[in-house]
Amino acid sequence: MPLSLLALAVAAFGIGTTEFVVMGLLPDVARDLGVTIPAAGLLVTGYALGVVIGAPVMAILTAALPRKATLVGLMALFIGGNVLCALAPSYGLLMGARIVTAFCHAAFFGIGSVVAADLVPRQKRAQAIALVFAGLTIANVLGVPAGTAFGQWMGWRATFWAVAVIGIAALCALIVLVPGRLPMAHGGILKEFRVLGNGQVMLAMLISVLCSASLFCVFTYISPLLSEVTGLSAPAITGALLLFGVGLTAGNMLGGRLADWKLMPSLIGTILALLVVLLAFVPGARAPVPALALLLIWGVLAFALVPLLQLRVVDTAASAPNLASTLNQGAFNLGNAMGAWIGAVAITHGIAYGHLPFVSVGLSLLALLASLLSAALDRPAVRRPSPVECGE
Repeated sequence: MPLSLLALAVAAFGIGTTEFVVMGLLPDVARDLGVTIPAAGLLVTGYALGVVIGAPVMAILTAALPRKATLVGLMALFIGGNVLCALAPSYGLLMGARIVTAFCHAAFFGIGSVVAADLVPRQKRAQAIALVFAGLTIANVLGVPAGTAFGQWMGWRATFWAVAVIGIAALCALIVLVPGRLPMAHGGILKEFRVLGNGQVMLAMLISVLCSASLFCVFTYISPLLSEVTGLSAPAITGALLLFGVGLTAGNMLGGRLADWKLMPSLIGTILALLVVLLAFVPGARAPVPALALLLIWGVLAFALVPLLQLRVVDTAASAPNLASTLNQGAFNLGNAMGAWIGAVAITHGIAYGHLPFVSVGLSLLALLASLLSAALDRPAVRRPSPVECGE
């Protein structure tokens, strides 16, 4: 694997850290800016919506630009956004800075995925994409806990300064390590947007939305689930989340290898395995040992889907990979928001925390049906011979 992939992974680590680290700093942010903790929590929602809105906007703005220059520019935007977060004197300005930072998210991962796939032989494309996304998963394992601890020690603004420094390191690595002559899409943005009329592209993005929604329907409420159903203490829940992060990282690399092996069979098989784990999680969550084992396996399967789905979108949108890959990042984040909302509605209507996996099972079943349909459409139609060919 070329060193340029390491530069992309470092940038992904910074982006992943800034996306989620604010969750551990909500009380500090709320106290400093004079808002409630629920209001501070909207900084997470605002970032996710910024990714969804920013995906098509940034796809249009960067369509005709060279890929390396685009990646460097996006990382500069990321650095600026985090500096604004660190300096923000009010809640409104902090929210605006978070949204500015989020605008680079979808475009960076979208274009970065295409660049990573172009830098390696065809049979290693998914592994290259997985290596980029490994930065995102490692951010959840290391970056977010370290950033939270640093912010609680030095103040929440110090965390954003630290992330900006990571961004500067990534920017330098991108300039030095990523080759300047990378293939570009041709034909204009209007031609690229025509790819959205391709049913296979839209099916791939729908699967991304449903798989993300299935994950966040439960994961958003994993702390109260582990506390009230499994009976874990607060320190034990922290360890459980670390274990889940390890599963995400392992799953990401596994998904890359599976996608390079057999993409659609691996996608369908992973969703089937995920259904089994989610069903087992309902009774398994009642005791610590099976709950932790299932949590680890769930993390592996949930993030094995990411490189599978990202490569599927790139493959089905061969004429517009930058646009489709970028929009798929918006699809993932739309699924995140939908899953959290669906989980909230379910809890509000009396669904117990321990039964939330049943709701995720329903979403995963829809993803499975969409995957089966997509695989069926891949098969070439069998042409029946004409009477002349049959000698009639």
